[in-house]
Amino acid sequence: MTTLKNSLQLDTTSVPEHIAIIMDGNNRWAQSRLLPKLSGHRAATEAVREVIRHCRERGIGYLTLFAFSRENWNRPPEEVKGLMSLLYHSLRQETKKLLKYDIRLRVIGDLSRLSDEIQSSIKEAEQKTLDCNSMELCVAVNYGGKWDIVRACKKLAVELKEGGITPDEIDEERIEKELSTAGMPPVDLLIRTSGEQRISNFLLWQCAYSEFYFTSTLWPDFKAADLDKALLIYQKRERRFGKTSEQLSN
Repeated sequence: MTTLKNSLQLDTTSVPEHIAIIMDGNNRWAQSRLLPKLSGHRAATEAVREVIRHCRERGIGYLTLFAFSRENWNRPPEEVKGLMSLLYHSLRQETKKLLKYDIRLRVIGDLSRLSDEIQSSIKEAEQKTLDCNSMELCVAVNYGGKWDIVRACKKLAVELKEGGITPDEIDEERIEKELSTAGMPPVDLLIRTSGEQRISNFLLWQCAYSEFYFTSTLWPDFKAADLDKALLIYQKRERRFGKTSEQLSN
């Protein structure tokens, strides 16, 4: 009933262009069921599929998922190994579905630390979906917002040193072109599951004016109805971008 109610209230002409999600709570989901941690990560893949499908149906142009942070390497080795294996097999299995639904894949982050096998699978999936244009799915792996900004600055520093640009040419737009999300719009709505209320070094630049939505729902339990609820709350907010309410109403 809640699903239908939220669906009927949504303004389908005013959805976010870009949604980013911190998929949190897999371990707690598994622990609450007395299951191994990896079972939570496996269960999370179905939530990923459902959210991707629903975002496409809702007309969301860009969806970015935080799959693995740079800090996640500090987790137990067996868990990291399991996550990498899950990533590899997901890439191999899901590419056909992305092609079927005309979804382009982009993977961002420092991929150099990943195995050659995973890097090859990423390149293959990105290449196969290059011409898809119904939606862009961006997956952040070994990613950090600070890393992204530092990387962009280093690239600009090299170009500056070589005389390709002048200091006056470095502005926000120029920096954005060097970020791993180059060509994508800023994040309109950031969702984090599991009840945690922080952004954990995710898309720091890109979330400068994002609306935040925090839910206690654990990621494996996150359904299309939960996404609709987030969209409904987003549509009720007033995005002012530094202006007053009076200015926006005029």
